[in-house]
Amino acid sequence: MPQMDEKIEGIYQEVLKRNPGETEFHQAVQEVLECLGPVLVKHPEFADRKIIQRICEPERQIIFRVPWQDDKGEVHINRGFRVEFNSSLGPYKGGLRFHPSVYLGIIKFLGFEQIFKNSLTGMPIGGGKGGSDFDPKGKSDDEVMRFCQSFMTELHRHLGEHTDVPAGDIGVGGREIGYMFGQYKRITNRYEPGVLTGKGLTWGGSLVRTEATGYGATYFVNEMLKARKESFDGKTCLVSGSGNVAIYTIEKIHQLGGKCVACSDSNGVIYDEKGLDLALIKRLKEVERRRIQDYATAHKHARYIPNGNIWEIPCQVAMPSATQNEINGKDAKKLVENGCIAVGEGANMPTTPDGIKVFQTANIAYGPGKAANAGGVATSALEMQQNAGRDSWDFDYTEKKLEQIMINIHRNCYETAEEYGSPGNYVLGANICGFIKVANAMVAHGLI
Repeated sequence: MPQMDEKIEGIYQEVLKRNPGETEFHQAVQEVLECLGPVLVKHPEFADRKIIQRICEPERQIIFRVPWQDDKGEVHINRGFRVEFNSSLGPYKGGLRFHPSVYLGIIKFLGFEQIFKNSLTGMPIGGGKGGSDFDPKGKSDDEVMRFCQSFMTELHRHLGEHTDVPAGDIGVGGREIGYMFGQYKRITNRYEPGVLTGKGLTWGGSLVRTEATGYGATYFVNEMLKARKESFDGKTCLVSGSGNVAIYTIEKIHQLGGKCVACSDSNGVIYDEKGLDLALIKRLKEVERRRIQDYATAHKHARYIPNGNIWEIPCQVAMPSATQNEINGKDAKKLVENGCIAVGEGANMPTTPDGIKVFQTANIAYGPGKAANAGGVATSALEMQQNAGRDSWDFDYTEKKLEQIMINIHRNCYETAEEYGSPGNYVLGANICGFIKVANAMVAHGLI
């Protein structure tokens, strides 16, 4: 990792002081700021206008109470968040996460990452993020509906297709988006499909949106491999998680000739050296909402490892697709020792700074989340385009658009890294490329 410029170090210290206890946000800011020293040399106007200080401060932070009632009539109180971070390139765009770990620091880290991720897509969207410490696991459909309706009763006043357009994230899928859209429509008396993305296909959703993050991350890794005269063909792969991102990462890896042998959930790891049975995983996770350990019941040769570490399994390509900070320095060393040549982040910030340093020192192809997993939000922006035009595109057309966006992101990151004297450093390339576009827009808009 590069050393932080002395002037920027002072800015970072001020961020720490103004945002105490928000460790994930501090980590996300540090990773970006460490790359920006050379940018200020080329663009002194960014320092004059205090662009870095302004970009680290959200335009708006919304925290609210979410009361709801369970099936037994007991009242529960959760906390809702929406951080509208930066609208220089377009309306705020970013998902909603429902998970017990959610607090302001998590939402701010995700929203900060979203600014640069959205910039890299080339689409006219700003950065934001939201969610709640509500846990949908184990809740009935009616309980989830009541929570979503209460959540949207407050959040709706801050949304709009030209203002802020949420989508899904961990704990928020098509079911939750449907309940929230219904409540938005009921309260506003407007059928405004562009106000939420990830909608059902029969009422304004986009084909490929479900697959987009996983497909996009795999396309990005494919481009990194191509740059090294490699491909997925015949490669053994690991994909952590077994949710939406992981499932469609596995699917695209198989389509590109790779073999995924392991995935996971919060309870453990399933290892199938013959190659994962994707149809079974889809049934267990998308239809029956069961745990990944049940895979071993159907396939006796597969091994389930309770509380196991997926990164200890030998592979050539690793794609962390579960949650933040799931690969530490020790895990990264094990991956490198076992022959891993490429890592593509399907999740947001899944590798710790120590882990990133290991990957970069080993000179493996490492694609950071803000570049590699940008396919999800890019396809959300394509959904917004279709909604604005009252249009609906077919699967192949939309997927080709997604693939081209990911090819463009890879090229821009690769070329920016070369321009700034660090060939093959996708972290530096992604951070600088994403930052400059936002910074130029902020300069153009004046001091606001």
